[in-house]
Amino acid sequence: MNGHSEKVSFIWSVADLLRGSFKQSAYGSIILPLTVLRRLDCVLAETKEAVLKKAEGLDKDIDPTMRDQVLNRVVGRSFHNLSSYNFEKLKADPEQISANLNNYINGFSDNIRDIFIDRFDLSTKISKLESANLLFQVISKFSEIDLHPDRVSNLQMGYIFEELIRKFSEQSNETAGEHFTPREVIRLMVNVLFTEDTNALSKSGVIKELYDPACGTGGMLSVAEEYLRELNADTQLAVYGQELNPEAHGICKSDMLIKGQNPENIAFGNSFTEDGHTNKKFDYMLSNPPFGVDWKQSQKFIHAEHDNLGTKGRFGAGTPRVSDGSLLFVQHMISKFKQDGSTSRIAVVLNGSPLFTGSAGSGESEIRRWIIENDWLEAIIALPTSLFYNTGIATYIWVITNKKAAERKGKVQLINAVDFYQSMRKSLGDKRRELTQDHIKDITRLFGDFEENEFSKIFDNEDFGYNRITVERPLQLNFAITEDRIDIVKAQTAFQKLAQTKKKGKAGEKEIAEGHELQETIVNTLQAKIDDKIWKNRESFTKHLKGVLSSTDVSASLFKAILLGLSERDETADICMKGKNIESDTNARDYENVPLKEDIQEYFEREVLPHVPNAWIDESKTKTGYEIPFTRHFYVYEPPRQLDKIDQELKELSRDIQSMLQGVIAA
Repeated sequence: MNGHSEKVSFIWSVADLLRGSFKQSAYGSIILPLTVLRRLDCVLAETKEAVLKKAEGLDKDIDPTMRDQVLNRVVGRSFHNLSSYNFEKLKADPEQISANLNNYINGFSDNIRDIFIDRFDLSTKISKLESANLLFQVISKFSEIDLHPDRVSNLQMGYIFEELIRKFSEQSNETAGEHFTPREVIRLMVNVLFTEDTNALSKSGVIKELYDPACGTGGMLSVAEEYLRELNADTQLAVYGQELNPEAHGICKSDMLIKGQNPENIAFGNSFTEDGHTNKKFDYMLSNPPFGVDWKQSQKFIHAEHDNLGTKGRFGAGTPRVSDGSLLFVQHMISKFKQDGSTSRIAVVLNGSPLFTGSAGSGESEIRRWIIENDWLEAIIALPTSLFYNTGIATYIWVITNKKAAERKGKVQLINAVDFYQSMRKSLGDKRRELTQDHIKDITRLFGDFEENEFSKIFDNEDFGYNRITVERPLQLNFAITEDRIDIVKAQTAFQKLAQTKKKGKAGEKEIAEGHELQETIVNTLQAKIDDKIWKNRESFTKHLKGVLSSTDVSASLFKAILLGLSERDETADICMKGKNIESDTNARDYENVPLKEDIQEYFEREVLPHVPNAWIDESKTKTGYEIPFTRHFYVYEPPRQLDKIDQELKELSRDIQSMLQGVIAA
């Protein structure tokens, strides 16, 4: 079993042992922790005897922290195990397999034992396997696979974990994409993240910190660390993360331990409500937050932080619609920018929605405005569709930084890489395409060159902004008392409510009866005044109507409803006034998006007034918005085919159909 696919297939075959005794949705929660346990078992195998011997020779009264440090030095890792058992010895005693396995787990140092107890709840899984008479078979099967780092690198082990998660998630109809980003996409993100810092990173003794607020099993952290090691083995990258899913968090934390990273840097919980790295700032950040993640459960907390802390908190720029929290992740990451004058850079994968969803003044638009007007948005890269395992939709990498290079200041680069892919021989879920190394190099070069060409376009920040103006038109109504318009009066809400009540019993019946009586009086009064006269001045007709209804008990709101029912829009009628001001027609109200670089009045006179000369702008309602219409900027016009060619093709097709029909008839 040399390739990771073979090892995945082998571990998957272990899951087959559970068939019939466990639901398919439970397979992953059993197999994944045991895969981690076997990995650790292989890691500690070589130093097992030395650690046990060293532990026996230590003073019983030694400080526990000092004791752990001594034993960890023997292992050469930041963890150890003091149980005499391993997978091979566990097979030797089938009758005591459950007790011995628990003894083995409890023999780990606290930093590992907590993962199996708190995140994986492995003791419960062991009991269930024992009850189903499957524990010995499963442990025996796992003992056959060698997962030692010399045979399975940390990067390869990451592939194995995430491939297993994908397969288990598919089987139980869960969302694998929440934990799983294709490695070639991560590599591209890391390339872009580091490309402008390669000189600094090539120096010796450099220490950098990287953060992923939705780290899953730690795939992005692993690729970033691997890449930096390729650039410079002397550079240290301390990785930090946070993950909500308990099993993914457990895998990530154990993986960090094996790599020699600090497992305490991987926080558990919801990044929105339980920031595991409060006040911590980072050099680099990258993430693939779940697409379209619902943040309803965190809504109260996020709105409170937004309202109470404003821009001093993480979500001061705005809150997007509750059905998609992608831009909340972006704000959270920006809050981790370094404040000491040094550079921080973010690469985050988002779907298309954050580019344009929400009009001026909405939460999404305000967040985009905040990012762009602060000159933080460096580039957006459009990726091919069908790159991800759980969706075929369009995706984009946003590159955000607090310190642009001089030539990028005030600019945003859009890179169209939708055609940079090769088709896969075999699909994995919705993933049917992949980026090759050449594609990654080409896209990285497009970003680094910062030049305009077929695939790269450069814009001023203001090119994405616009002023949303409210175009008003005067309200012009005629009035008449006719049978048709009286019917409209009857349908008015205020008129209908006359015969409705919340009171019960005789009081309610009396109120309804009085309401019906008033309705009948109003209708009869209006019908008695039916004529052919059309009134084109609201003030004059209002005086007339008050006289008509003077003998009835009509409230102000009801009178307004009757007046409205007897009206009709008429561009030849007098303009309705509110005091000395023209009253606007809300039904004729329109909106225009005026590019920030254009003068609003000039635009209005050129684009609006020629069509509606009596319109005006309500300046009190003008809002500034931002959107990024990515596809529009790369649209290439394709002229329609010539009619004679289309006609010729139709004639040929018609002849083919006739020939086929004749063949059927002859048969």
